Amino acid sequence: MKLKISSSKIVKPIYESNSNVLNNSPNFIHLSVFDRVTYDQHVAVIYAYRPPTPSNAAVELGLRRALGVYRAWAGRLGTDPATGNPIILLNDAGVRFVEASFDHALDEQSMLKPSRSSLTLHPAFDGVVELVQVQLTRFACGSLVVGFTSHHLVADGHATSDFLVAWGRACRGLEIVPRPFCDRAVFSPRDPPVFEYEHRGVEFISKNFKKAYPLIDNSVENIVVHRVHYTVDFLSRLKAKASSNKASYTTFESLVGHLWRAITIARGLNGHETTQVRMSVDGRSRIKPKLPDEYFGNLVLWAFARSKVEVLVENPLSYAARLLHEAIVNVGDDYFKSFIDFASHKAKEEDLIPNAVADTHESILWPDLEVDSWLRFPFYDLDFGSGSPHIFVPSFSPTEGMIFLLPSFAKDRSIDVFVPLFRDNVAKFEEICYSLD
Repeated sequence: MKLKISSSKIVKPIYESNSNVLNNSPNFIHLSVFDRVTYDQHVAVIYAYRPPTPSNAAVELGLRRALGVYRAWAGRLGTDPATGNPIILLNDAGVRFVEASFDHALDEQSMLKPSRSSLTLHPAFDGVVELVQVQLTRFACGSLVVGFTSHHLVADGHATSDFLVAWGRACRGLEIVPRPFCDRAVFSPRDPPVFEYEHRGVEFISKNFKKAYPLIDNSVENIVVHRVHYTVDFLSRLKAKASSNKASYTTFESLVGHLWRAITIARGLNGHETTQVRMSVDGRSRIKPKLPDEYFGNLVLWAFARSKVEVLVENPLSYAARLLHEAIVNVGDDYFKSFIDFASHKAKEEDLIPNAVADTHESILWPDLEVDSWLRFPFYDLDFGSGSPHIFVPSFSPTEGMIFLLPSFAKDRSIDVFVPLFRDNVAKFEEICYSLD
């Protein structure tokens, strides 16, 4: 059952015959302050399609057309020689396109439980210069698995999912609409700058900062990814339990609060420890005046909810939901603008580096959590011409405590959660992850 690679090549953009993009666009794009504080790494996702499926040539042609609209993906990361600032070179160097096959049928159940075998379904991304990589893997049953990796410095999940939808439209011969909004120069600092919030230790840290590694009797090799499926009925009951006459919390806040408490108990944390949850907050709907939803790039900051372990687990779910709600609400327009001012002035003056640089290589978040919510992204809309995927999952990502929330492939508003934990903590988590007590 060895993977057979039949082709690995570079695919370049195709531009419309009436397009003036090459004549009118610059040679490079400066990374924005939001691009520069995110993770400097590739992110991989995996799709599965049942037969009949389109040919590899049709998928490749659609990709080339989509790259003609989303040109940055076909470029390379570089440095502006005049300023030393990081840039995306618009050089049309292309993306990696791999064609592969297995001589057996696709095991759909194994795909729903990410493991190291998932890594064979997309190209490796350590040390690659391409900003996007695609692998089409054919199975003996006729199923097609599409592995997609993209560099996070170029775009966040919102923008990347827009590109994927555009790729599908291009494969179906449809116009790519709406077009991406690609102006990354819109985040100008205020004059004079106003630093309303503390950004040291949040988005930025000192170059000399050393993260303390948790003193726990486990290693990275002991991390497994556990998948939990939450039905619409369970989510409704969970939301009702978290809310009250005085406060109403979202499904996201209720579910993450529940997971925070359950994982904390499963880990067996000391009651006097402090645990925190880090959550992405999309600025597209928060910055004023509002930016187009089609903004292409990174536009995310983070909200942090913190609690002593004993207080978190001894209080009801509403306590955790309230902490999460307050943390998210506090990352509003004024916070985003304070960040822009700080990143444009103080971060440079004080020679600070993005906190995400240190986090990129973290394998254990204990006693903390990070939540990557993909609930609002249209990942299931990637239709190459034969219909939507029946499975969509993140690739195997063994970072203990980094959980992913995805809309279920059942498309009934249920939610799948992928929870990387140490093997010794999984049984306890399984025991309580559906408890409403």
